[in-house]
Amino acid sequence: MKLDAKIPEGPLAQKWSKHKFNLKLVNPANKRKYTVIVVGTGLAGASAAASLAELGYNVKAFCFQDSPRRAHSIAAQGGINAAKNYQNDGDSVHRLFYDTIKGGDYRAREGNVYRLAEVSVNIIDQCVAQGVPFAREYGGLLDNRSFGGSQVSRTFYARGQTGQQLLLGAYSALNRQINLGKVKMYTRHEMMDVVTIDGEAKGIVTRDLISGAIESHAAHAVLLCTGGYGNVFYLSTNAMGCNVTAAWKAHKRGAYFANPCFTQIHPTCIPVTGDHQSKLTLMSESLRNDGRVWAPKTVELAQKLRKGELKVTDLKEEDRDYFLERKYPAFGNLVPRDVASRNAKEMVDEGRGVGASGIAVYLDFAEAIGRLGEDTVRAKYGNLFDMYQQITDENPYKQPMRIYPAVHYTMGGLWVDYNLQTTVKGLYCLGEANFSDHGANRLGASALMQGLADGYFVIPYTLGDYLANIGPKAVDTSHPAFEQTKQSVLERINKLLALKGDRTVNDYHRELGHIMWEYCGMARTEEGLTKAKGLIRELRADFWKNARVSGTNEEFNQNLENAGRVADFLELGELMVDDALDRKESCGGHFRLESQTDEGEALRDDDNYAYAAAWEYKGDNQPEELHKEELVFENVKLSQRSYK
Repeated sequence: MKLDAKIPEGPLAQKWSKHKFNLKLVNPANKRKYTVIVVGTGLAGASAAASLAELGYNVKAFCFQDSPRRAHSIAAQGGINAAKNYQNDGDSVHRLFYDTIKGGDYRAREGNVYRLAEVSVNIIDQCVAQGVPFAREYGGLLDNRSFGGSQVSRTFYARGQTGQQLLLGAYSALNRQINLGKVKMYTRHEMMDVVTIDGEAKGIVTRDLISGAIESHAAHAVLLCTGGYGNVFYLSTNAMGCNVTAAWKAHKRGAYFANPCFTQIHPTCIPVTGDHQSKLTLMSESLRNDGRVWAPKTVELAQKLRKGELKVTDLKEEDRDYFLERKYPAFGNLVPRDVASRNAKEMVDEGRGVGASGIAVYLDFAEAIGRLGEDTVRAKYGNLFDMYQQITDENPYKQPMRIYPAVHYTMGGLWVDYNLQTTVKGLYCLGEANFSDHGANRLGASALMQGLADGYFVIPYTLGDYLANIGPKAVDTSHPAFEQTKQSVLERINKLLALKGDRTVNDYHRELGHIMWEYCGMARTEEGLTKAKGLIRELRADFWKNARVSGTNEEFNQNLENAGRVADFLELGELMVDDALDRKESCGGHFRLESQTDEGEALRDDDNYAYAAAWEYKGDNQPEELHKEELVFENVKLSQRSYK
């Protein structure tokens, strides 16, 4: 299949408005004749389901949590970007577009990114109308703060709980439609497979997580809004339930998977304390507005701190290396996430790490508290500081936080065109689950922006065009494809339940995570990736021989749920390694040690790798086929990224 991104012709600033005009419409009386399935009810899913139902479509929404309020979108604490220029500091739609393209190291489509920046201004108005309590400045206007990768203040926020407040806004809109009967909500249901008829998505098969019932659901189109796959690394900032299963099943049904190795490492997380941990805790990037990142200037001082021979508060100013401010004076502590993460790792690798493990650097608020006062800092970040103290038993008002990078967001995902449609007709993908907009590194505060842009302002137009073309012919589960898909799901479940080995599923997940972090994490080499591929294959073969899955299907069985998700992670992990091996360049969060500048920065190879890698599934245990979507840059100049 030839990849067609369907980017509209014409000037960049006019592409979306012209495209909307050219899309076919479904008249209001006909909308009620169509049914749409939305899988996932985080920001992308809840906003899409609410918007489509408001237009008149019949929507079936599915989530594996007990409520859409449990979606992982709540964990995006720091804010949401929008080019409103309320601060009058030089922001614009074009600047947000440029910062996002540059921040992604020129590995995203111009057309998609410009549209994201363009509709960002509408998101804020929509959310204010829903009652989202954004912070306000003294004159009553919405307040903004700065975030990494930008020299302007464009991030709207609700203290340190922006994701939660935005989700409550979308959730209220969704609930309104549930009450009106336009959305039928299925909680505690996990999508197990996509049903395709003549190459088009016409429904899904789900498992009721309470009873184990395997059910079929038909629709005219299916929207996947199921988030990212960072938990392939086992330890990540993601909620433990986050997984790749829905996207992976769609991939096996013909949806290409794009840039799977593009994983974001977040620089401000509470460091690992041991193998007992099952997840990591994110400290919002917003903290880098007022917190200063530093490490001891010498290995000797770091050793004394680790041994407890020296207190951090006793360390003199001249003995502290504010390495981000030193190396990147123009951006300082607000460099993009990949740059901050790589430099923190460099400090630890040099032996200047702190904490008992030596795998951390400091994030210090002493200067901000002295300048602004503790009450002001508490008003801006109080819940984040409280969370840090509850986890570490250290008071960040009195001593610096200890932070270290951790797996966070995934820029890879299902390949979609400009209309957010995958390579399977009628199957759409929104939010973090798709690959678009962020390139090789997502700028902070852009995840919430993309999820809501896709759900509120893009899919209502583009989906309508597809539905108008196929017509409102009734779809139901009587077609043989539904029964065939259901049987394949049951076979997979029975295969998992037949595993009566002596190793827990969690053991395999943890071991996979170690392999991925060691060889396909912050720094990668051809030798390491080749080794990782072999290790993952061996681990997957061992899983299907020696894993232990207890219980039955006809019950609430989290062991079975987890086994299916880990089995999918084991397959995804190998594809991520293949993708990383193919891309012999450093870009964004993807750092190949063989490809770096004299100063140790990521060195791109635009002549050979200015493309999105889209992988086609060719069958179990078969190499996937690589398709390349060449990225065309007409409005920005490709240059070596510099934040100095």
